[in-house]
Amino acid sequence: MIKKAILPVAGFGTRLLPASKAIPKEMISIIDRPAIDYVVQEAIDAGIEHIILVTHSSKTSIEDYFDCHAELEQHLLNKDKPELLQGLRVIPPHVTMSSVRQGRALGLGHAIYAARHCLAPNEGFAVLLPDVLIDAPYSNLKQMIDAYSVNQIAQIMVEPVDPQRVDQYGIVATDQALTPGQSAFIHSMIEKPAVDQAPSNLAVVGRYVLPHDILHILANTPAGQGGEIQLTDAIVQLDQIQAYHLHGQSFDCGHPAGYFSATLHYAKQHPTLGHELCELIKNA
Repeated sequence: MIKKAILPVAGFGTRLLPASKAIPKEMISIIDRPAIDYVVQEAIDAGIEHIILVTHSSKTSIEDYFDCHAELEQHLLNKDKPELLQGLRVIPPHVTMSSVRQGRALGLGHAIYAARHCLAPNEGFAVLLPDVLIDAPYSNLKQMIDAYSVNQIAQIMVEPVDPQRVDQYGIVATDQALTPGQSAFIHSMIEKPAVDQAPSNLAVVGRYVLPHDILHILANTPAGQGGEIQLTDAIVQLDQIQAYHLHGQSFDCGHPAGYFSATLHYAKQHPTLGHELCELIKNA
């Protein structure tokens, strides 16, 4: 069973400048929680027990957020504010969080490889990109983990995108039509193809369940597009890969429009602020 997840958080977040100049893009809030908190909770809900942050020296606030703040907790306890105290405890006791440094920003594949020492021999693992938030009626990641546990075949989450935007994503083609919640074998996978060369409009969402073998492949994968070591270039060398069709909705918070869309979406669902925020949106 997959129990470890790698979250690559070392990037500069250039699409969210100037905000990301001083604040890690992963720490920009969606309502009252930083974006990365949503992703970490998704991993925990899927059964992950060890979260590995691949980080950078400028991103220590991410580690601080998930760490215990004893002084603040004692202050809230003394002030009899249990609801605020409970909100601070975002990592349950059975979950471990650790971090490794990616010394140089050489791509997603390089970031994943940097975490290799945190994995046991032959241990599979999940990868969650912190730019992407997913709202779904059930844990899609757990479905992917369950499928991998049965067949040991890499699972890649996908969803349809506008055919005119395929050049912004990794694109896959499958051996059969997919509907939400289903999997199919991938026979073609291309990183950011030209619009007229894309094999389909099924885009990689940012959730992966991968075998340990991918690390051996990454060790020998040369720099590709953009002079970076691309995870896609390594994945296509696996013997078998399956695409899992997202059942739900994804939000790309790595750029302003996606971040704003996520903010509006989660505002409507907020358990205590939802009604007030909806009124503000309606009257804006």
